[in-house]
Amino acid sequence: MSLEALVLELLSSVPHWLATVIIGALPIFELRGAIPIALGIYEMNPIAAYLFAVLGNMIPVVPLLLYLDPVSKYLRRYVIFDKFFTWLFGRTQRNHSARFEKYGTLALTIFVAIPLPVTGAWTGCAAAFVFGIKFRHALLAILAGVLIAGLVVSVVTLTGISLLYLI
Repeated sequence: MSLEALVLELLSSVPHWLATVIIGALPIFELRGAIPIALGIYEMNPIAAYLFAVLGNMIPVVPLLLYLDPVSKYLRRYVIFDKFFTWLFGRTQRNHSARFEKYGTLALTIFVAIPLPVTGAWTGCAAAFVFGIKFRHALLAILAGVLIAGLVVSVVTLTGISLLYLI
């Protein structure tokens, strides 16, 4: 059984709007999974699908931005977590530091807005933490990125659904 099928099975008794919010909040799916499911499987109104997916995607952002620092400091007391965070933060800084130094919060917005795997609100929160972007700026940049990504995913999904009806 695929991960998507498992999540859909677990949420089968939940109203579609709430399932969309929950799927949007999950780090593995975010709105990149929530919108296609809402439009293609739940057959929701596109505006409702967009709004519920964006809401779900933004729910974990505030706690992540507020608590990533203290949680990582606490977990770094353990060798395995210290090695993991050293690797993760080092990798993030090596791969993205030039863009973040040059473009600042705009880079964060663009990073979150690109609807590809390993980009999105969850990873954007980690990037904001690693690069020391202040809470307010990070929250607004991530929100803008999520809104843009939601539009892109909605347009691509609706286009794909329309093309299926032409075949």
